[in-house]
Amino acid sequence: MNQPEPVTSPPRALVAVLALAGTTVSLQQTFVIPLLPHLPALLRTTPDNASWAVTATLIAGAVSIPIVGRLADMWGKRRVLLSCLAFLVTGSAVTALSASLGWFVAGRALQGTAAGVVSLGISLLRDHLPQHRLASATSVMSTSLGVGASLGIPLSALLAQHADWRVLFWTAGVLAAATGVLVLLVVPRTSRPPGGRFDPLGALLLSSALVCLFLAISKGGTWGWTGGVTLGSFACAATLLVLFGAWELRTSQPLIDLRVSRRPQVLLTNTTSLVFGFSMLTSSLVFTQLLQLPTATGYGFGESMLVAGLLQAPGGVCMIAMSPVSAMITDRCGPRATLTAGASVVVCGYGFATLLHTQLWQLLVCSALVGSGIGLAYGAMPSLIMSAVPVSQTAAANSLNNLCRSLGTSTASTVAGLLLTTMSTTVGGHVVPDRTAFTTILLIGASAALLALVIAAFIPRPRPATTADLPLVAPTAVLRHEPNPSP
Repeated sequence: MNQPEPVTSPPRALVAVLALAGTTVSLQQTFVIPLLPHLPALLRTTPDNASWAVTATLIAGAVSIPIVGRLADMWGKRRVLLSCLAFLVTGSAVTALSASLGWFVAGRALQGTAAGVVSLGISLLRDHLPQHRLASATSVMSTSLGVGASLGIPLSALLAQHADWRVLFWTAGVLAAATGVLVLLVVPRTSRPPGGRFDPLGALLLSSALVCLFLAISKGGTWGWTGGVTLGSFACAATLLVLFGAWELRTSQPLIDLRVSRRPQVLLTNTTSLVFGFSMLTSSLVFTQLLQLPTATGYGFGESMLVAGLLQAPGGVCMIAMSPVSAMITDRCGPRATLTAGASVVVCGYGFATLLHTQLWQLLVCSALVGSGIGLAYGAMPSLIMSAVPVSQTAAANSLNNLCRSLGTSTASTVAGLLLTTMSTTVGGHVVPDRTAFTTILLIGASAALLALVIAAFIPRPRPATTADLPLVAPTAVLRHEPNPSP
């Protein structure tokens, strides 16, 4: 049996390093956005082909998330976390050195394979922290994904404006490498031996289904939503998912234990994550466009990409600020109450913006409200998941929740892009989104948050923890530098 490494850092360092890893991974997902208008010229390709820079990352992340979760439960979460960061470093280097679209997309796909880092971090916290610290720690870890996404656009816009575009990806690679070193120094090995058997057929069926699904969602606007390729991709995804479900219920060691995943607490939490993921991205998509539209439209603000990104940063700050509040509500009232509170705040934020979005302060208020609600809600979801699954399936269960969130955000991007394209007007000889498009998207975001609130109301109360659910690694080594932990 592998013995855990001596721990020389307090629990706060463990949380900080894992949250940094989550933020690093989420940063690379938005780093490329300011470059998208310039990629066709930089890589000598068409705008449609350049969009693969986003699609490749999205698909690679969707495929890797469930596989990474299962491998982490088998081989050890720390080892798989380091492997994900290594892929991120490699992908960043390939992208920075690329001179053609093919290499650029390949590098972005390698970066996308690190998408499971947040769920791995949450699982590691369950292994190494005592129960009374778990709610606050997982809240910080869960919101790191949103924080990185909020800060990625202004940071990348700043770098792209004052340096060569390759600096963006060298920065991402260096940050990932530094995070990997911190993980080696701070995160202990688990004393629980790895075990289990990988399910290659299940991985193949699920990966193929996700590729078809995310291709249809991402490229449906280009291919045509009623075209044969799009409809065929959706049909293939549905067929493969049915086959995957049938196989997983038959095999003794499935990639995803569907018997556990269909427990009401897990199923409804994952459904809420999907719907909430849709709502989470709506404000960023709307405000980024609205802030950069020319003032001649009568509703645009005429700001640069850098200023537009900076004006959305308060949302990320509010996510961080809500992490301890989320933990406090969870400790006192339970994670379901925290989730419903977060959804309610998001509904209020979008409702406010639907009525008032003609001045900068109004957008800032909405961004702050939505960020606060997301910080509350996503801080509670890991607690709901982990209280319903055994320790041996923590990483896989959190990865599935992360995958549902990713599916929601991808769908939001597609729906928003479709509405902004089809509901347009002409100003000064240029076609721009109509004001009605922005109002419609904000209403859809509010409706999604309201649906998440309704679903969350039906989530059963978490059952009391059993002996089988307790961490097998004693937390004393982690706590020895903090003899009087605060509740």
